Amino acid sequence: MFITRFRVNTARPGARRLLSSPQAMHAAVMSSFPHILPSDTPQPNAPRVLWRLDQQARAEVLLYIVSPDRPDLTHLVEQAGWPAVAGPDTPGWQTRSYAPLLDRLTAGDRWAFRLTANPVHTIRRTEGEPRKITAHLTPIHQMGWLLDEKRQNRLGFRICEKPAARRLLPEGTTHQKRPQPGDRYELAIRDTRSLVFDKSRSSGRQGKPVTVVTVTFEGRMEITDPDALRRTLTQGVGRARAYGCGLLTLAPLTQPTPKTP
Repeated sequence: MFITRFRVNTARPGARRLLSSPQAMHAAVMSSFPHILPSDTPQPNAPRVLWRLDQQARAEVLLYIVSPDRPDLTHLVEQAGWPAVAGPDTPGWQTRSYAPLLDRLTAGDRWAFRLTANPVHTIRRTEGEPRKITAHLTPIHQMGWLLDEKRQNRLGFRICEKPAARRLLPEGTTHQKRPQPGDRYELAIRDTRSLVFDKSRSSGRQGKPVTVVTVTFEGRMEITDPDALRRTLTQGVGRARAYGCGLLTLAPLTQPTPKTP
């Protein structure tokens, strides 16, 4: 497995086209792996290509890719990168082996994390109607989706709880305030977007627009099942993984937090 970081040159027309279309970005990412055909379907329980866009600042966008094979992003450098500064030793992106991180995962260890996901649930508006997949639209329900105990067990981690001293209500608030998940857990929503695109455009047909609601979570986790977490890191989380969702990344904690008994 490999993890790759590519800085997008947002001033280039090609970059703006890719950033405005999750389908176009997905096609560009998959073109980095010539042996994978557009018609290929990812195997259910095998590592797959995952990608995510992180906007660090207004004009700084980073593309992260996790993949079973080393990618070649030469075409992305030409379309949306910085070809003037790329040379044989600095091709315009950085790729490193993911194995050292995967191998060091240990139950009980704590990490900072970032995840862009597509939190959904199923609803039935009338009796007898088929259940319909619908996006969670409010922060409390979006956080609840990730905090679901069964989901966390499958993913191999649990979201850390804040120390009791940090759960106190700010001065001037009342205890009638409805508790929020972020009051108790080390979890925050950094970005929410609605991606609207025509899924059938690539086939030349005009279809019904598709809307994908993406949520970027940041927080702190404790590993409960290292093997399950390795699967999560290499296979992704939830739906819409072809459109930039599902990639979970870890980073060492800058400040250790006390573990709860």
